[in-house]
Amino acid sequence: MAPYPAYRPSGVAWLGDVPGHWDVSRLKWSRAGIVNGVWGEDPDGENDIPCVRVADFDRQQFRVNFSEPTERAISRSQRSGRELRVGDLLLEKSGGGEKQMVGCVVLFDHEEAAVCSNFISRVQVSLGQDSRFWTYVHAALYFGKLNYPAIKQTTGIQNLDADAYFDTSVAFPPLDEQRAIAAFLDRETERIDALVAKKRQLIERLQEYRIALITRTVTRGLPSDAARAVGLDPSPRLKPSGGEWLGDMPEHWEARRLEHVAAYRTSNVDKKTEDGELPVRLCNYTDVYYGERIRADEGDFMKATASPREIARFRLVRGDVVVTKDSEDWRDIAVPALIEETAGDFVCGYHLGLIRPSSSLEPAFLFRVMQSMVVNQQLQTYTSGVTRYGLPNSAVGETVIPVPPLSEQRAIGVFLDAQTEALDEMRGQAESAIDRLQEYRTALITAAVTGKIDVRE
Repeated sequence: MAPYPAYRPSGVAWLGDVPGHWDVSRLKWSRAGIVNGVWGEDPDGENDIPCVRVADFDRQQFRVNFSEPTERAISRSQRSGRELRVGDLLLEKSGGGEKQMVGCVVLFDHEEAAVCSNFISRVQVSLGQDSRFWTYVHAALYFGKLNYPAIKQTTGIQNLDADAYFDTSVAFPPLDEQRAIAAFLDRETERIDALVAKKRQLIERLQEYRIALITRTVTRGLPSDAARAVGLDPSPRLKPSGGEWLGDMPEHWEARRLEHVAAYRTSNVDKKTEDGELPVRLCNYTDVYYGERIRADEGDFMKATASPREIARFRLVRGDVVVTKDSEDWRDIAVPALIEETAGDFVCGYHLGLIRPSSSLEPAFLFRVMQSMVVNQQLQTYTSGVTRYGLPNSAVGETVIPVPPLSEQRAIGVFLDAQTEALDEMRGQAESAIDRLQEYRTALITAAVTGKIDVRE
């Protein structure tokens, strides 16, 4: 995009050169007032009013998401000067976390009466300034971590020194250009967000197809062309499996309980470190949840609170299938991973179950069976809990799985490895595209509010 015709040095590192007719001043001159929010009391039926929380911040659109407002009882005197108006900016002054800085700013553009919580400050924009433009300026400051020097506490709940933050130097375009920049960024970010949404929809469809492909292959066998290529019957006769979840399967296959073809046990090897305990390389919940295939060098090296006997009992070997046995989300139960390489004391950690296939079961086939809907649906019926969900040990053993001949299991494993690798590559390309679009979105906002591009036309 074209730059402005003429620039001058701003004297501010993050701004660089700015258009010659723009002013440079402190951020505080963009605001007419700032007041801290209020939390009030539990709803009483008389003084109730929606209260915006930090959880209501849409950090992508820089607006308040008011789909599920929180009602609080706040007296008239407490509301004075705090009731929100269209065009107000809301500054997160307390919050954040290990992976997220405090200091996000969103625009309030709702007509209904509301206040903001005590973790938020209401910022009124000065007369002659455009609220949406300043929302984007705050977004650029947040993206560039220019609010970091104003954060007084960086562990646990962070606190932002609003006076220090508003002392940051920014560019002040004329009002008509502020509106033009805001309108341009509204259009462009909407277009980018639509592209991102399409990419995410593609990822969802790829995942759905992936699961369907795995489920169909482990219950019905290879597709005709693939079966013919490895010398298998391309159209085997089917028979009732006898299992409620399996349906029909090739007549030369068997339906077996998992406990008859594999051994299952849950680990109690914890990752807490204590003096005198044994150092091991531990396979953790996150290793399993975020990785389908695991190598020993990917585990965390730490001291485990377990005896030598327990460590020996839960030592992993190549071909083991490790599954999540409990989680805060019932949908995350029984997520499987295949152990590809081991070395030394590589041990199955807490919150995980270990499945060791017998000689009648190929590890790669078992791994794919555990990914299928027929196993997932069986295990979900046994899931129980209130705040944390888990599976009883017996549920895994009683799960009914299809068992083809070993040669066919190997062929299915090879086929699904190739197919899922291609699908995962497509998913990776879509995820990379999303990352690039998000980076472009951030760069576009910063370029526009610092005058690096001329969007007046």
